[in-house]
Amino acid sequence: MPIIEVKNLSKHFGSIAAIRDVSFDVEEGTIFGFLGPNGAGKTTTINILCTLINPTSGSAAIAGYDCTGDSSIVRKSIGIVFQDTTLDRDLTAYENLMLHAYLYNLKKSEMKDRIHDALHFVGLYDRKDDTIKKFSGGMKRRLEVARSMIHRPRILFLDEPTLGLDPQTRANLWEYIVDLPKKHNVTIFMTTHYMDEAEVCDRIAIIDRGSIIAGGTPEELKKTVGGDVIHIKTSDNARARDELEQHFGLEVSEENGELYFTSSRGDACIPEIIQTLGKTVHSVRLQRPTLNDVFLNMTGKKIRDEKMSSSDTLKEDVRAYRRRFGRS
Repeated sequence: MPIIEVKNLSKHFGSIAAIRDVSFDVEEGTIFGFLGPNGAGKTTTINILCTLINPTSGSAAIAGYDCTGDSSIVRKSIGIVFQDTTLDRDLTAYENLMLHAYLYNLKKSEMKDRIHDALHFVGLYDRKDDTIKKFSGGMKRRLEVARSMIHRPRILFLDEPTLGLDPQTRANLWEYIVDLPKKHNVTIFMTTHYMDEAEVCDRIAIIDRGSIIAGGTPEELKKTVGGDVIHIKTSDNARARDELEQHFGLEVSEENGELYFTSSRGDACIPEIIQTLGKTVHSVRLQRPTLNDVFLNMTGKKIRDEKMSSSDTLKEDVRAYRRRFGRS
């Protein structure tokens, strides 16, 4: 059953259409990836789902509650980890989580256990009395994930959760994130520009210029690229090319001394090719489609192609929050 339902959602800022007729569902207990270049409409969509702004038309619902009409109920059902840290650096890890617990009106009898559970989950219990200014970037991210789970949300929004982290720290953080649906019965809605991270998603939607242009599992999306690419080096490329085209009916190209072609069944056809070409083969390598290939194929651009920094996106989030809650 979908826990997020978005139907024909549009948002206009004056004459500019940030999103146009966007529709998608997210199943409960899954990891959903929302991918698109900067300026594509990701932040606007998330802001609507998080009740920070209202749509111009269409509808968005969280756990059956309308994000516009039932905003107070929706807020209790969601947790958010923004791109840039929002922790109070002068408070300890424990105090940051305690403040969040108070903001969500948790019962005092529950606070201690929940905070301890959250700190244990992200491996920071031993650092609970240290101030945030002593934490590394990865530790701050882990604490923000812990903080977002204190009130037991049904949906966790992660906006570029590993932005700026080194590869090892990114991998460590994802060890905690991927366990959330199973251990805490939470649905994850994430954006990222690291395509290897998007591979963990159960389903993905790609948005570009305000519209959803593709959706499906990572494997389904990769199949749209056209199959595996096989690269071959031989002692006689001209002859090998003729044999491949005549025997297998392939369209073969050559670049940097390598023949290459696309096959929908790369693993199966490589033995046949080696048998046909015989000892002239020097090397064979198989390149499977990646989500980077899908993204480039769908949008015609790389994931970070647009000129908007993470700080610009955060400023948009803050402006939306202030407009919604009257903070200055």
